Amino acid sequence: MTRQAGPLQVEEIRELVAGVPDPEMPMVNLADLGILRDVGRDDAGAVTVTITPTYSGCPALDTIRDDIRARLAEHGETRVAVRTELSPAWSTDRISAEGRRKLAAHGIAPPPERAPRPGAGHTFVPLSVRCPNCGALETRELSPFGSTACKALYVCTACREPFDRVKPL
Repeated sequence: MTRQAGPLQVEEIRELVAGVPDPEMPMVNLADLGILRDVGRDDAGAVTVTITPTYSGCPALDTIRDDIRARLAEHGETRVAVRTELSPAWSTDRISAEGRRKLAAHGIAPPPERAPRPGAGHTFVPLSVRCPNCGALETRELSPFGSTACKALYVCTACREPFDRVKPL
């Protein structure tokens, strides 16, 4: 992107914010996780960034806001509001293919694409979780609580390695 003098364009702001790493899983950025919802600039020049956290009680939310403001301040944008929008809620369907690839490459099992949803007229069938270390499907959940609140702890019965799995939401 060729940079012109003056305030950043909305597309430039979006690109900068999209590249902010997630503080709990820094191998993925806000765009990879689908946390970044919208970017805008009002008539007075103030920037508004709208994000949707992975869940409403996300302990990293303040850090994400601070990191967005810091990234934009590095580029001269100091009037920045970061809004949190909870509806519609974030879901693992928002994780990009690149984000899923990065998670797996770092030993974190990504949720399946189009995770099944229990509901009226649907039968929920849990699927096997592929080990991100050896690729085996012989895995089991050790705990619904992983290294962060949005992950569960699994173990592979083939290679015996523990790993986190992003909880499908």
